[in-house]
Amino acid sequence: MTLKEQLNHKEKVHGLCLKMVKDRVDICQLAMDNAQQASNDEEKSSAGDKFETSRAMNHMEKEMYGKQLQSNLMEQAAIQAISLNGRHDAIQSGSYISCRDFDFYIAGGLGKTEVNGRLIYLLSPDAPLAALLRSKKKGDTFLFNKHEIRIADVY
Repeated sequence: MTLKEQLNHKEKVHGLCLKMVKDRVDICQLAMDNAQQASNDEEKSSAGDKFETSRAMNHMEKEMYGKQLQSNLMEQAAIQAISLNGRHDAIQSGSYISCRDFDFYIAGGLGKTEVNGRLIYLLSPDAPLAALLRSKKKGDTFLFNKHEIRIADVY
């Protein structure tokens, strides 16, 4: 791949990461709104304890989704802060690491996905594997799932 093709590919994967985290943000926001609406719609019955218990559970649900929302917003901001300009020689946040059978992109902990038939592990910069890869270069090796993996390229 030429440098331009590499950067275009990385930009595509980066855009996918942003979409994935935006979807998570939207889901959390909707869940929070639904919990709030359920709490607002709850009518006080003659059994006051039932009403209070239901409202408390809706409040706890809203808080849980609020924490998830905050976490996803922080991850979104971290991904947005990654510069896509230029090539990385040593692995760091924003690096795309190409290996023989699969690739890694260090941006956000979003699991694995497939782009153009290639399996890509989307790693948080704070993940143990990302820490293991940090500062490695093209040609270096590392252990992943008990297999020695050679880094074919970094960009």
